[in-house]
Amino acid sequence: MQFIRYQGTEPNHRGVHLGIFALANSLGHGGKLSAAEHAIWRAGNDWYDAAYPNPSRTHRAIYDHAINPGAVAWFKGSAQHLLERVEPYLRLLDAHRIGWEKLESSAPGTIIYEDGVQVIATPAAP
Repeated sequence: MQFIRYQGTEPNHRGVHLGIFALANSLGHGGKLSAAEHAIWRAGNDWYDAAYPNPSRTHRAIYDHAINPGAVAWFKGSAQHLLERVEPYLRLLDAHRIGWEKLESSAPGTIIYEDGVQVIATPAAP
C-alpha cells in the first residue's frame, strides 16, 4: 500500500515536520490570513472535519511526544477524495512562503493508528 504525506520542509523544535493542516491552522488561528484566505481555510477544514475521523478526538495521546515521539499522519493512497482537496492548503502555504513537500512511501514507520483513509505512524528506528 502507498501512503502520502504533505508536510512543511522545516522541522519544529522537536524535529517533527508539521503537516500542511497544522501549518495552515497556525496561519488561520494566528490571524495571518486575509478574509478571502480565511474563508478558503475555514471551508477546507469544515469539509475535512466532516469527511474523515480525527484520531486525536478518540485517542487523545496519539500525538503525545512522550508516548509516540514523532507521530505523524499519512493519507492512504486510496483516499483520492481527500487528496484531491489538498491543493487550496498548498496555495495558502505558498502565498505565505511556507515551504512544503509531498512524501510517498510504502513504509511510513511504525503504524500506531489506522482507519479507512489514513494511518498515524512513528518514524522507524534508525
